[in-house]
Amino acid sequence: MIENNLPTNWGRWGDADQIGTLNLIDDQARARAAAEVRDATSISLARPTNPTPLTTGLTPVGSPATVPAPVMQVVNFNGTQPIAITDSLFVNTHNAALTHLDALSHMPVGNQVYPGVPLADAVTPTGIRHASADHAAAGILTRGVLLDLAPDRGSLDAGHHVNATDLDAALDRAGTSVHLGDAIVVRGGWNVNQPITQPVPGLDLTAVDWIDAHGAALYIGDISDARPPTFPMPMHQVALARLGLPLVDAAHLDNLADHCTRLHRWSFMLVLAPPRITGTTGLPVNPLAIF
Repeated sequence: MIENNLPTNWGRWGDADQIGTLNLIDDQARARAAAEVRDATSISLARPTNPTPLTTGLTPVGSPATVPAPVMQVVNFNGTQPIAITDSLFVNTHNAALTHLDALSHMPVGNQVYPGVPLADAVTPTGIRHASADHAAAGILTRGVLLDLAPDRGSLDAGHHVNATDLDAALDRAGTSVHLGDAIVVRGGWNVNQPITQPVPGLDLTAVDWIDAHGAALYIGDISDARPPTFPMPMHQVALARLGLPLVDAAHLDNLADHCTRLHRWSFMLVLAPPRITGTTGLPVNPLAIF
């Protein structure tokens, strides 16, 4: 697929839009989400992340996939006999060991970011001025659909490139439909916090077209772009940067898949509320599936 034929939503919601496909989550989408709740059981889709202490020197500051570590921590004792104990965290947001939301400003297209804002106007050394992650801080509430590509706690082959046919098959196994404004949750059965040289499965451009055609508002996955990468990277350089589809990377979906299998039900209410830290390219998140 050549550059000019890549799908795009630039201009669809105006030249100054900052939330992309989250515009698709309307009252009807939220009502569909509410209708999914039966007993309000909640399942976290975030992976546990253990901070690396900065003060002991007992652990490395890197992770297998990237450096620095996802979260580094200093514990602060306030006083000789502290009346309170606090800590300071240094967060490397886009680390593969941390479940995080990618803002639309995360991946530029040439010298522009979604939906055509000059890079110099959107990104500054002191923070993100356009399409930062905090534009989702009011909360994302919509219906979620799990597409389990490797059922029964399986995992995709390392070299597998997920295509539209794979997503159709997973949706058929789930026995449900995707509605406009839904969140697509894709399980490949992978921990992507691996050495950067290790192959990892990912979605191809036909899968991005499928997600676009089904009107998804948000993507959550334990896989995203394959390693080694192909260019343009389907999820980050096309879905995120051109379609304006926010991505939640490095999710942990085994518990969700187990719960869906027990219930024989692969749809749920999805709730996600990033912290209101302004001007960032991404933020840690703890998405919740509520049944």
